[in-house]
Amino acid sequence: MAESGLPLFEGTPVLVPGQRLPSYIADHRKRLRARFRDGGADAMPDYELLELVLFGALPRGDVKPLARALLDQFGDFNGAVSAPADRLLEVAGVGESVVTQLKIVEAAAHRLSRARVMRRHVLSSWDALLGYCQTTMAHRSREQFRVLYLDRKNVLIEDEAVAEGTVDHVPVYPREVVKRALALDASALILVHNHPSGDPTPSASDIDMTQQIDRAASALGIVLHDHLVIGRSREVSFRSEGLL
Repeated sequence: MAESGLPLFEGTPVLVPGQRLPSYIADHRKRLRARFRDGGADAMPDYELLELVLFGALPRGDVKPLARALLDQFGDFNGAVSAPADRLLEVAGVGESVVTQLKIVEAAAHRLSRARVMRRHVLSSWDALLGYCQTTMAHRSREQFRVLYLDRKNVLIEDEAVAEGTVDHVPVYPREVVKRALALDASALILVHNHPSGDPTPSASDIDMTQQIDRAASALGIVLHDHLVIGRSREVSFRSEGLL
């Protein structure tokens, strides 16, 4: 694991404490920061945005090779930031400081996207809800099942991860989902889970489990608005697909 002061890749200059950055590296960092200030993230490809993040973890050295290595390994910026720590550490040049920096960015993204949907009218903020689900779940390596609990005005009052499973299965107990809804005095539910394979096509077990929760909720006057299956780049809505 490389840290600041050690070479990340062959050809990367080695700096000793107190030594100034070579001018071409310092100028490169200055240009990237200026481009971000002037044009925002949309003006930058993924590898440059990732470089900006890595500056904070590795203040001494050329981080461009590491940014490209992370993208080669994980596909895009989101994949690199969301990758599990143990997999990040497998990439040459990644140490604990890099992992921490990437996980801070991931946590900030989750918190910001959550703030856009909590205590909001969900059905009129559907795009924000989908963005939140994609941000928090699309790149998980294991299936996670979340329940969004809504009040009588369809305002999101609670978002809870109720189960975590394997790469292709997550155990969910309809009775516990409905029991929690009663405890929160919720009037409606939205179910969400991810498919780590990237394909959000609902499985037969997804459909069966959704029907079980729908029956249990309906018996108590609780509405199941939808079940969203989150894939790597898109999601499937049970309601839109006529499965609910």
